[in-house]
Amino acid sequence: MKVHNFSAGPSILPDVTVENTAAAIKNFAGTTLSLMEVSHRSKEFVAVMDEAIALFKELLDIPAGYSVIFVGGGASTQFCMIPYNLMAKKSAYLNTGAWANKAMKEAKLFGEVVEVASSKETVYNYIPKGYEIPADADYFHITTNNTIYGTEIKHDMDVNIPLVADMSSDIFSRPVDVSKYALIYGGAQKNLAPAGVTFVIVKDELLGKMDRQIPTMLDYRTHIKGESMFNTPPVVPVFAALQTLRWIKEMGGVSAMQKMNEDKAAVLYSEIDRNPMFKGTVINEEDRSLMNICFVMTDEYKELEKEFYEFATAKGMSGIKGHRSVGGFRASTYNALPKASVQALVDCMKEFATKHVK
Repeated sequence: MKVHNFSAGPSILPDVTVENTAAAIKNFAGTTLSLMEVSHRSKEFVAVMDEAIALFKELLDIPAGYSVIFVGGGASTQFCMIPYNLMAKKSAYLNTGAWANKAMKEAKLFGEVVEVASSKETVYNYIPKGYEIPADADYFHITTNNTIYGTEIKHDMDVNIPLVADMSSDIFSRPVDVSKYALIYGGAQKNLAPAGVTFVIVKDELLGKMDRQIPTMLDYRTHIKGESMFNTPPVVPVFAALQTLRWIKEMGGVSAMQKMNEDKAAVLYSEIDRNPMFKGTVINEEDRSLMNICFVMTDEYKELEKEFYEFATAKGMSGIKGHRSVGGFRASTYNALPKASVQALVDCMKEFATKHVK
């Protein structure tokens, strides 16, 4: 039976990424050594790191004056690295979910944090709009895609202070005007690589302006100067990221990814809206995520939620259970998920409805 991987993360990767990484774990670059046991200073791995950073810049059309680094610690470590490096007295945050909340908590260790708006009161089922950003804040932080709640900011904001974005779960899903951002970061385990590596795109001129001393490993300049090699990098995830970046380029780049993702999302959202057994959880259509599509049973069929989950799982739908904090269902449709998998889920929904809708 074909298994369709809708996991929110770690998540589906391109077949070529899995195959090439598995091969390199056995024999990396003809060395006869495993990727897991070679020196990160070897010429073979340095070439991997260099190409990965170069492709990152190429695919996102990153302008001059920005650095790309790969570090450990996950996006959660960035929650404190960002204020450590960029926050003198005050920062502003848009609260759109659990990860934004966690980021705000860390920033409060460094000064005043202004929550410009929040959708918490309705379980984060929309992206707030019409808020005011304090002009004296050192930066404004957003989380572009919210994996738990299925909302997404699908445009690049124009703001008058440095803009920081957590793009853990939608990086490379659409073109991004990097020039509008001071810093973009994310864990790789959604659209890029297995868990273990974190990417950061940072505008160089913003660094080195804090009066405070910054611990060496938490200073972005350390990793820029060390070319992501100050300490031993997570070599396997970086290698896997390179394979994915090559795949994205071969598929036509981020514009092609966007078209594929829009097509997949349209198929599933259309069925959610059409099928009387299901309803989406996001209240505004423009806020619907292309990466994490969340839905629940309608009130009339609520008691069938467990039965549908078991039915779909038996048909090969893996990872569709909603986050424990919201329940229902979540289909994560990252870049590597084929449209055929989305259609298979839709077919399940249709078949289940024929059994129960009178």
